[in-house]
This record gives sequence, C-alpha cells and structure tokens, in this order.
Amino acid sequence: MSYKPPYTITSRIVSLISDISQIVGEINASSKTQRDLKLRKINKVKTIRGTLAIEGNILDESMITAVLDGKKVLAPQKEILEIRNAIKVYDTFETLNYKSEDDFIRTHLLLMTGLVDEVGCYRSGSAGVLSGNDVIHVAPPSHKLSSLMYDLFNWASNTDEHPLISSCIFHYEFEFIHPFADGNGRMGRLWQSLILSQWNEIFSYLPVESIIYENQQAYYKAIKDSTDKADCYPFIEFMLEMLFLSTKEMTPQVALQVTPQVKELLNVLGSLELSRQEIQDKLGLKDRKSFVDRYLNPALELGLIEMTIPNKPNSRLQKYRKK
Repeated sequence: MSYKPPYTITSRIVSLISDISQIVGEINASSKTQRDLKLRKINKVKTIRGTLAIEGNILDESMITAVLDGKKVLAPQKEILEIRNAIKVYDTFETLNYKSEDDFIRTHLLLMTGLVDEVGCYRSGSAGVLSGNDVIHVAPPSHKLSSLMYDLFNWASNTDEHPLISSCIFHYEFEFIHPFADGNGRMGRLWQSLILSQWNEIFSYLPVESIIYENQQAYYKAIKDSTDKADCYPFIEFMLEMLFLSTKEMTPQVALQVTPQVKELLNVLGSLELSRQEIQDKLGLKDRKSFVDRYLNPALELGLIEMTIPNKPNSRLQKYRKK
C-alpha cells in the first residue's frame, strides 16, 4: 500500500476514541428493547433531516416521516425527491461494502438520480467546497479523479488504523478530492457512517448528521483548517467530537427518555384531538418555535402522538392526538 493520507494522531484524538469506545460498550451492554425499531426509525429520520439540511433542504422531521410512511406531502418536488432518494439509500445501507468503489458509485446514482445530470460517475468538470458563498477548497482536476479515488479506497481497505480514525480520514480525503458534480457532502457523511457501522452496528442508525448540522460552520472550518495545514487532524478531532455527542445521546439513560415537556404535552392531550395552538394555549406557552422544538416535535419523533391529517403536515385543520 503506497498511498497514505497526511494525518497526525493527537492526544485529543486518543482521548475521544477512548470516550466513544466506552459509551459504545455501554450501549451494547444495554437491553435490546432500548434499541427497538421505533428508535431506529426516529434516528433514520434525524439522519436524513440532518444530512439534507446541511445541503439546504428545508423539510422538517414530520414531513420526512410522512414521506417515509408513503404519505403525500405538499412541498417542492426537488426536496421531496432528495428525501425519497435518501430513504432508498438508507434502505440498502446494510448491504453495502465500504471497501467497494463500485458500491460507492452505485450509491451516488441512487442518491442523486433526478437531481443532477452527472450521476453514478465522477465529474467531468471542476469543483470546490463551499461554505455559503465562500470557496474554502478547490478540488483536484477531473483527469486525476480515478487514480485518486483508487488510492483512497485501496488505503481504506488495507489500513490498520482504528475505524474511528480511518472513517474520519476517508471522509476528509473524499471531501478534498470532491469527485462528484454534486452530492459530495452527503456521500462523505454516509460513507463514514458505513465504515463505522461495519465496526459496530449502532453506527448504522446513529444520527450524527443532525449534530453536524447544528455545528455546520465548524464542520466547514475543520475542512479548511485541515487543507491549510496539509494534515487532517483538525477534521478528525471535529468529527470525533460529533460522534462523541451522538453516541452520548444514545446511552440507555438518554435514548428513550421522555422529557418533562413531552410529559406535559401528553397530559394536556389526554384523549382529545387538539390543534397546535390549542395545545400551546393549554400549556400557557407564548413562543411557537420553542413549543414546536421542545414539546411537539420530540413527541412526534418518539411516536407518542400523531397528526390527524398526516399527508398535509401544515394544514390549518391539523390536529394532534395520542397514539
């Protein structure tokens, strides 16, 4: 194996690997009932919402859940197609081999069909990494892509590094190469999750993308810092911090916890069907955004309540009831 990406293993990286490994052990030791299908579905929605939101998709988790359940959603067709494509990819997730460049290219085809002209193949033109309107990296020219991607997959297939490290390195190196005309960000995040999931299955449904979305500017800064230093340790440290936060949320004490806010909402609902405003009024809350973020969405995500008109999430006639 001749190619080796430039990276340094810092003390911060070693510490984070230890912390993440400890949490993963706690999760694995917990009862399987704490990782049931409902939790997997919730995190699948969070993952899709996070990775597409980074790319500008505005559909929220309730709409993604509706699409996942095969219900009609009133939204821009491009954004619905992005979600449907992502669902198809995550449905095939467990069949993919992270060492296979063929699987990688086929996944891009599935993820980006109908969204960009060049799908399932490497780009023919130039490309770069953007943070807003700022270019933070100009990618290598198209004629070098085949050899660069061959080297990257060869390294990933044969490295002895811990998957927590090698997955971060693959993610960064892939973003540096930027081989596709579009979809590079979501492909990089997906393939890191795939590498990690074949080390430990919890990473197949860990919603790390939602944490990255909350720290989006830091994500781009870590890419830029790594490029400027010609050493990807800043990106490794950043991604390990995101993984630490994500695994921490999955611990038995946190994963299935019903917050006091959700309990209040359930008590107010009782056996009634109430609109958002009616629930909010009964709780004595003025701030709509705070109510939706802290009460309504968590209850929907946990599957504790449902919409009376699920195919029209934003309907003025929408009400909510306990499941």
